[in-house]
Amino acid sequence: MTALEKVDAEIARYDHMLLKFSAREQNGSLELVIELKDPRPGVHIYYAPLHARDIEHPQFPWTFQRYLYDCLHDYLVEMFVHTPQSRDDR
Repeated sequence: MTALEKVDAEIARYDHMLLKFSAREQNGSLELVIELKDPRPGVHIYYAPLHARDIEHPQFPWTFQRYLYDCLHDYLVEMFVHTPQSRDDR
């Protein structure tokens, strides 16, 4: 099984209401791709590097889950157009 196939198999275990997950080869390495299921113009697609040493590690399913959740947090934070602080009249 290739590294991409291993990552794809792990991604297949996850389903999200708003987001879709995939992996791709990019410049000789792998990237996790997170994007909206219903894409809209101007909405960022999140690309996160996946390291070969992490994919080969026996605990890959656990480390991948933590990494995916960390990436989700980063991606969703990026999607806020306004926050209470940016709308504050200070």
